[in-house]
Amino acid sequence: MQTTSTEKTAPRALLVEADTGAYDAESSLSELFELAASAGADVQGAITQRLQKLDPATCIGSGKLEEIREFCQAEEINLVIFDLELSPVQLRNIEDAVDTRVIDRTMLILDIFALRARSKEGKLQVELAQLRYMLPRLTGRGVEMSRLGGGIGTRGPGETKLETDRRHIKRRMETLKSQLAEVEEHRTRLRSRREKDGVITAAIVGYTNAGKSTLMNTLTDAGVLSEDKLFATLDPTSRALKLPCGVSVMLIDTVGLVRRLPHHLVEAFKSTLEEAATADIILNVCDISSEESRLHLDVTRELLLSLGCEGKPIIPVLNKYDLVDGFVPVSADAVAISAKYGTGIDTLLDKIEQNLPKKVKRVRLLLPFDRAGTVARIREQATLYTEVYTEHGIEIDAALDEEWYRKLRDYIIE
Repeated sequence: MQTTSTEKTAPRALLVEADTGAYDAESSLSELFELAASAGADVQGAITQRLQKLDPATCIGSGKLEEIREFCQAEEINLVIFDLELSPVQLRNIEDAVDTRVIDRTMLILDIFALRARSKEGKLQVELAQLRYMLPRLTGRGVEMSRLGGGIGTRGPGETKLETDRRHIKRRMETLKSQLAEVEEHRTRLRSRREKDGVITAAIVGYTNAGKSTLMNTLTDAGVLSEDKLFATLDPTSRALKLPCGVSVMLIDTVGLVRRLPHHLVEAFKSTLEEAATADIILNVCDISSEESRLHLDVTRELLLSLGCEGKPIIPVLNKYDLVDGFVPVSADAVAISAKYGTGIDTLLDKIEQNLPKKVKRVRLLLPFDRAGTVARIREQATLYTEVYTEHGIEIDAALDEEWYRKLRDYIIE
């Protein structure tokens, strides 16, 4: 297949913000710039129009559309990105008016998802979300789709699938749903096995680009992709973390959230977010150097509560503390850290220990030789530090939960 010019060079993009006062347009536009950069676009400028309400046919006014068309011609813009979700009619009319390819916020996020997904489940979820979104937007776009030749907004299923008839796309969607159901069933079995084995889980959640993957690497040396890009991590990664008290915790890194993430995108990645919903402890990570850090914490917490996390320990983790010259903690439970430099990690580990679902005590025991089988089970089910055979019996140093502690309290020597 011949490589096209749009794949070789970054598309020159123009951002468009329709400000109706429904949200903080300036912050949202700033985030759109980061999203576009993460997708590989070369942003040349931004145009904002204040409106009382959106035009159902073209979203913004005719005069502003003409301004966009002239800017695109003068600056050789080949991609216009709107900071909202456009209807099929709006998308088609705007493209006709500005004579430049147009995508919206949702298409951009889907494109980044397609670019970042690595696991089988991630790729399936991306393709299903893209097909769901593109299905009502296929009418009248045959010419546009056939002249795209790749680029931002076209990754994932690709042009060939999108040019096929609706029946074929619907059949493909059903196949994807079936495959995802199998993957999710496998994930459920793994989760049940963890619960049966008494594995304690801690999920790292939060706003995208807050440093979740960097924290994962710092805590576990997991080697998770850690870049200053939005959605650098799309697939949940699990790694074991041994706490100072000796208890092992399964850390799970999840997909980041963004402002105004479309509902069907949350649904598409529901299984990855469910990892957080079923975790014993949740680390709500935010970039404390961001002016919207408090908002990011609140948005994440609200989503967690909507997933059924009420009553679970949610620890606010204020990352990138090294970039802030003094601040007031958002809550008494918050922990300020720098995942990049390791600052505050000890405090965070202490906080995780305080919120363990099972209270664990580290003790020294002297067991009779006929309890050697007990030592083997402690090694499997708890944390065994040392094991020494003496003339009086088996002396062990172990971290025990409440159940094991009650069973063996008569053998405690320290």
